Amino acid sequence: MGYKAKNIRTFIGAKRYDESRTFYRELGFEEIILNDKMSLFKVNESLAFYLQKYYVKKWLHNSMIFLEVDDIESCEQELLAKGLHNKYKYVRFTEIKTFDWGRELFMHDPSGVLWHFCQFNE
Repeated sequence: MGYKAKNIRTFIGAKRYDESRTFYRELGFEEIILNDKMSLFKVNESLAFYLQKYYVKKWLHNSMIFLEVDDIESCEQELLAKGLHNKYKYVRFTEIKTFDWGRELFMHDPSGVLWHFCQFNE
């Protein structure tokens, strides 16, 4: 490459846009409203994704986001303590699973997008 890449972001849709916006804010992400059909959600200064007021079930139910964390146990405790799986009908979490490469837990958001929260072996 003759240029320096600075960031990469994914776009995900939402079945119920306002519900998904609230969910991601409650998850702890910072929302930057771009217009009435799209927001940018920041995990931190260098990690973010776009949430769209757009829903195609086949697309969303095949969307996955991989978020690497430094401490999977702390991540699990913080996620579960928010109680979002009790508040949102379709939100669910798995227990931490161990693989030869590391450990991860899965979360489905209100629209069916699958999140992988992962910690690699050192």
